Amino acid sequence: MTPDLYSLSAIVQHNCHISDALHARNYTMCTYLLKMREYYRWEQRFPFNTSLPKKELGDWLSHRESLWEGLEAQEFEAISLKGHRLDPFETSAINQELLPHGLVYSGGYGGHAAPHFFLADLVRAERREGLPVLIAGREHARDMTAPPAMLLDGTLFVRRESMRRMLWEKIEEWRWKQKQDAMARAMACYDFDADFDRALERMTDNEVESAVLHELGEWRAEVSLGKDWPALLLSLSGTRGELVARAVRDHLADCLSTLPALLEQENKAGLHFYFANLKGMRRELFPELGAAYQDWIEKDDLQALHATTQKGADRWLETARCLLQLHRDRPETCADEIGRIYDK
Repeated sequence: MTPDLYSLSAIVQHNCHISDALHARNYTMCTYLLKMREYYRWEQRFPFNTSLPKKELGDWLSHRESLWEGLEAQEFEAISLKGHRLDPFETSAINQELLPHGLVYSGGYGGHAAPHFFLADLVRAERREGLPVLIAGREHARDMTAPPAMLLDGTLFVRRESMRRMLWEKIEEWRWKQKQDAMARAMACYDFDADFDRALERMTDNEVESAVLHELGEWRAEVSLGKDWPALLLSLSGTRGELVARAVRDHLADCLSTLPALLEQENKAGLHFYFANLKGMRRELFPELGAAYQDWIEKDDLQALHATTQKGADRWLETARCLLQLHRDRPETCADEIGRIYDK
């Protein structure tokens, strides 16, 4: 029996609202407002090139915040399929029912231990390194934060619509600054001036593949680090230590998979975009990587990037294992210790 998409979307969206009610305050006011603008654009299906109506946006924001006030104490609702009620975090079981009907679902946890849910059309399913990869298209339900890719229970999820939206936001942000930086070099690979929509589609395709490469790196990291990493992240939730741990594992994943593949392919557009997004804690912990990128820009030689990536794989694996050992030895204080160790 084909699932009732309207009812299913309503349940998933309700759970998204509960998650937003609990975790929207995790962001600074500026980031929160930017995310809510994007959320409104998605929900109302406004095209990227359409200016948002200010009054309607303000009214929607007030209504949404009022809705959240009544949801903070509610439990997540079960997903009803074929007469069975499934826990919303039973992603594999839910997808067993949905994938044959061209739908894909995910319920898992992200930064700050915040739940993330989405329901979307399935673009395609494939396998990479023995792992199932599910590429999602048009999204029918989602929360305020829409990570473009994630690894969950041994399955790679890539959200093409969220990736496209994220890229558009990056492009808009660059247009305000017009700097000759890594983002400018990435955009130059696609010729946005000639045909913006086609260029955005090509960039989305390329970055979907980069996202798959990163999540494959996450899987390799998971195999190397064992099953204790989620407990470490949970103990660090909301601290500077969490930012450090996530950056360490991101670097490990990228040195194991993303960067070696992009370098082997000589995927210049993908490399430029990667370094356009090397910010915050990731840039702070690995300045050698940015220096190697600059060496490529100045000398048109990828040798330094190759060498830095190869050394990074060993370095970040060792670092991640040190964090795990610290958590095993001193679980009560490891958050503060990790934050201090990697504090400038």
